Amino acid sequence: MTPKEIIDKLLNNEMRLYEIEKYVSAKEATDIRRAFIEEYNDVKLDNVGNYSLDMEKASKRNIENPIGVLQLPMGVAGPLKINGQYCNREVFVPLATSEGALVASINRGASTITHSGGANVRVISDVMTRAPAIKTENAIDAFKIKQWFEDNFDKLKEIAESTTSHGKLIKIDPIIVVGNYVYPRFVYSTGDSMGMNMVTIATEKILEAMTNETSAVHLALSGNLCVDKKPAAINMIEGRGKSVVADILIPEEIVNKKLKTTAGGIVEVNTVKNLIGSAAAGSMAFNAHYANMVAAIFLATGQDAAHVVEGSLGITTAENRDGDLYFSVNLPDLPIATVGGGTSLETANEGLNILGVAGSNKVLELAEIVASTVLAGELSLLAALSAGHLARAHKELGRG
Repeated sequence: MTPKEIIDKLLNNEMRLYEIEKYVSAKEATDIRRAFIEEYNDVKLDNVGNYSLDMEKASKRNIENPIGVLQLPMGVAGPLKINGQYCNREVFVPLATSEGALVASINRGASTITHSGGANVRVISDVMTRAPAIKTENAIDAFKIKQWFEDNFDKLKEIAESTTSHGKLIKIDPIIVVGNYVYPRFVYSTGDSMGMNMVTIATEKILEAMTNETSAVHLALSGNLCVDKKPAAINMIEGRGKSVVADILIPEEIVNKKLKTTAGGIVEVNTVKNLIGSAAAGSMAFNAHYANMVAAIFLATGQDAAHVVEGSLGITTAENRDGDLYFSVNLPDLPIATVGGGTSLETANEGLNILGVAGSNKVLELAEIVASTVLAGELSLLAALSAGHLARAHKELGRG
């Protein structure tokens, strides 16, 4: 079947978009599907169709019904000096964004941090969660199921870990009972992968055992207690993905020279904006813009962009120490990976290679880099607000 014949069938509703690969390769199917959309909508998609990705590979694991690629500008900020347990060096950070002034702001923060001796950063915990929704007959039966999970943890751990060579079931906590419904939160370690698929498969295996041994009914593999791709207090408290903290003490001279403000000024802005203002708004995130840095790194390195909402959680603190500025960020919920998912895409792999973290045994190093970058961006924005430079910077750098 020729491309024209396929397009005609699509236009006449005689074929579905996902059926094209039955007749041609994934690359050819991508081109045909794009040509169909061009004709159907009377548009030209020259830029969408200009790419270097291996669509044969991507169509097997990353995308359905592909028509091409989305392109975003990518810049770098740095060098950023990091004093981590896993990353102890200077890095240039790739950042994909269309927001003018963002890379420049992060770059200023990185320069300030590097000249102050580097960001001190540690990964506090490393877990991934899955929490199904389970139905029982009544509250008494729900309590029994809760006890069943607690009493059989060792056996359930063995069942879960039989499905993966990398994942480990650490605990089932909390196990929440609401009427006749039970929500157990399974907590795993997942190695270098982000781990959602891994923990989903492992949890499903546990639920098979529950169904065989009890009268409980498994309603949904995700009951939203996980909590995946949504802001949630439980993830702030318990952590999810990588939980990371980064801080720095910046000498007064550098605060004045590079940030054009004072420690006292930054502390006051942090208090009125990130703490009081966020509390007044009922926010779950007590920071200025973690999501900006997290999103830019995620897009540059092939992370799941929907997890930016989790990466936006966290609290910024600032102290005036006799003119010197103590500044910190904490990211309790950072789901990231250096293998699997979008990290295998060619452009994402190049982003990871810029950081030197592509492949296995690198994910904790990436976590320290992300947190240090958030520190740089958060510091620079609060300094700009303190000095009254924010509007001017946006106007000068393309966001007027």
